[in-house]
Amino acid sequence: MEEKDVTGVEDEKKLDEQVEKEDQTADSEVTIEEEGIEPDSEATELEAELAKVQQEKEELYQRLLRTQAEFDNYKKRSIKEREAERKYKAQDLVTELLPAIDNFERALQVETTDANKNLLDGISMVYRQLVDALKSQGVEPIEAIGKEFDPNIHQAVMQVEEEGFEPNTVVEELQKGYMMKDRVIRPAMVKVNQ
Repeated sequence: MEEKDVTGVEDEKKLDEQVEKEDQTADSEVTIEEEGIEPDSEATELEAELAKVQQEKEELYQRLLRTQAEFDNYKKRSIKEREAERKYKAQDLVTELLPAIDNFERALQVETTDANKNLLDGISMVYRQLVDALKSQGVEPIEAIGKEFDPNIHQAVMQVEEEGFEPNTVVEELQKGYMMKDRVIRPAMVKVNQ
């Protein structure tokens, strides 16, 4: 019988502990209800605040990503601009020198006589130096005569009908055109066969 008494005492202790827990839970619910706070409202408020903070974080993160992308694009664009600037740095000077080159070419077309031979030799040397300086900067004349007309590098001023030339072929060059590397500085003014 002693064994039964021990088990009964243990069962009573367990029952007492359960009753105390229920009482404490009931007391805490009563105090929460007395204060006018629902048990889930505080959790709901915290969840709402957490969701708001997470949304703000996501917006800031997206803004940061856009700003980084804009900055990367700016860096790439400025690098390309600097490269183009270096590549074509002499373009303005070349554009200014082209009329002088044209005048030298006209002067060299004068008939050579004993009186003007030395003068023409001097003009020829200066002309060659200018042309060499332009070549060192990547400036080349555009080939025109006998070539097919290309509106990207030729400027047609006249159309003629001449035998011995294919249609849409450059017959005569009225003014030389020049390219600097891969950019047209001045298109060649030409006559084109119909």
